[in-house]
Amino acid sequence: QVQLVESGGGLVQPGQSLRLPCAASRSVGNFNFMGWYRQAPGKQRKFVTTITRSGITHYADPVKGQFTISRDNAKNTVFLEMNSLKFEDTAVYYCTGQVYGDSQSNYWGQGTQVTVSS
Repeated sequence: QVQLVESGGGLVQPGQSLRLPCAASRSVGNFNFMGWYRQAPGKQRKFVTTITRSGITHYADPVKGQFTISRDNAKNTVFLEMNSLKFEDTAVYYCTGQVYGDSQSNYWGQGTQVTVSS
C-alpha cells in the first residue's frame, strides 16, 4: 500500500511563507517522481511542481522563483516551500507520486488547504 499525507496548510497573510510536507509510506527514492498540484476555488486541479527520482525538478510558470520542492530521504518526505504568497496562491494543495515500476498508476494525498488573505 502506498500512502501520501500532506500537512502544514493554514491561513496566511500576503507576503508570508509556508512549508508543506508530504510524508510517504515508503522511501521517496522508490518513486519515479513526486510532486504537488493545487486546486483553487472554482478551478480545476493544476500542476505545480515535481521532482524525479534523479533529483530533476520542474515548476509551473506561475510559481517559478517563488516555490521550491525538496526532499528528505531519511524522513520519507517531500516538501513544498512557498514564499511571497499571494491571494492567487489560495488553493487545496495535493501531494502526488508515481512508484518506480508502476508507471500506470499515480498516488494522491488527501490535500491540505492554503488560504492567503489579509
